[in-house]
Amino acid sequence: MNVLIVARKEIQEGLRNRWVLATTLLLATLALTLSFLGSAPTGNVGVNRLDIVIVSLSSLTIFLVPLIALLLSHDAIVGEAERGTLLLLLSYPLGRSEVVFGKFLGHLAILAFATLFGYGAAAAALTITGSEISVESWQAFLFMVASSVLLGAVFLAIGYLTSTLARERSTAGGIAIGIWLFFVLIYDMALLGGLVAAQGHAVPALLLDLLLVANPTDAYRLLNLGSGNTAALSGMGGIAGHTGLSAPILIGALIAWIAVPLGWANIVFSRREV
Repeated sequence: MNVLIVARKEIQEGLRNRWVLATTLLLATLALTLSFLGSAPTGNVGVNRLDIVIVSLSSLTIFLVPLIALLLSHDAIVGEAERGTLLLLLSYPLGRSEVVFGKFLGHLAILAFATLFGYGAAAAALTITGSEISVESWQAFLFMVASSVLLGAVFLAIGYLTSTLARERSTAGGIAIGIWLFFVLIYDMALLGGLVAAQGHAVPALLLDLLLVANPTDAYRLLNLGSGNTAALSGMGGIAGHTGLSAPILIGALIAWIAVPLGWANIVFSRREV
């Protein structure tokens, strides 16, 4: 019950600070733009318009959702400590783990609402225009939305770990941006460079699998763009064919990426002096 009370507090603060409105409008605007611009030529080539939208929104998710999640969560603990409100919060009959998990659930609810509404607006727009969409494409779209929320939860958990480890809000913000750059840009560039440096030598399948699940954005990319109609459109089918990573394994990897940082953050916060 206390966890839900803390979660409701975070949602109310998100509404008051316009976080819910801002993230929802941003995702909806970009989703609608990508939907109409990205799917414009599909009528000439016979490609399902929703499949194009899934590819576009998946690419948008990889860059934008982790950043939004980190901005939401990087100061969840250290920011409260700097403002002096954390001491007040802990004066109530709340356990420290309840504070961490309650705040996490509140921020996850904000991110989930923004994602569902924003991406749902793109699907609704295609439906209104009278586009013919198969059941398989609708299932892939719903799976993409759900996994996007899961990816957001990963970076929320990482943001909470950052917030419990940092002693200043500015430090937490800098670390959060560095984490975003590493996982979204630097990691894949380094991985590609390593594959090029191998000069055509085959990379062991197990090593490739480990390297891919070591980055949650790569696990998300394979999950949504590595199979079905989107594989050919995104070019991820070739990579997915050389790995043994099935959907359950990739989902399990993302769940582990949530559990480990969030559990670590809980341990650090339980030992932190306020």
